[in-house]
Amino acid sequence: MSDNPKRAAAAAALELVRPGMKLGLGTGSTAAHFVELLGVKVKAGLNVVGVPTSEATRGLAKHAGIPLTTLEEAPELDLTVDGADEIDSRLRLIKGGGAALLREKIVANASKRMVVIADSGKKVAMLGAFPLPIEVIQFGLEATKRAVVKAIERAGCQGEIRLRLRPDGHGLVTDSGHFILDASLGRIPDPEALADGLAAVPGVVEHGLFIGLASEAFIAGPSGVEHIARSSF
Repeated sequence: MSDNPKRAAAAAALELVRPGMKLGLGTGSTAAHFVELLGVKVKAGLNVVGVPTSEATRGLAKHAGIPLTTLEEAPELDLTVDGADEIDSRLRLIKGGGAALLREKIVANASKRMVVIADSGKKVAMLGAFPLPIEVIQFGLEATKRAVVKAIERAGCQGEIRLRLRPDGHGLVTDSGHFILDASLGRIPDPEALADGLAAVPGVVEHGLFIGLASEAFIAGPSGVEHIARSSF
């Protein structure tokens, strides 16, 4: 196994790629390994095309020499490979630490298959230790935040809600022009209920709970790469 678990997980997912595939390219440090390794294959003659989930990934893919397209040109993808901030045994995820959750979810939903790659530290018994990102429009921020708090409480959770800031102290703006609220909940006993509650709040564009999207995962740790498939539960 590689000394780098993230790279080992990315290498395992790369084995699923076949010539002619249209690929969703995830965002984050683990997904970056996949993009780099895919670029090596492309330079060796592999014929694929990618749809990046962020401007950061677009830059990495271009540097790696991967041909790119858009969901307008390729609205149905064969495979998306992306990382996760947390993943449980039922392949439910928290994503959005890299502020790309909206585009990541759109791309994942457009794919026949979503594969998650992560190191073993991201696998949890219950989601929630990682702050849940909630992407919101800038207009009416305080009103939206209050409604988000109520939705969280109705789902049996509680915790501090903070606006994600840039290093200069201003609100971080996503590639799509929105703000992100980070909800430090500690534990999310019913992710489905919370997802439904947040989706119903006007002003919430998307949330970082990815439920029913991942079909399988490669999770790398000291003893090797664990493969979890939806068919296994």
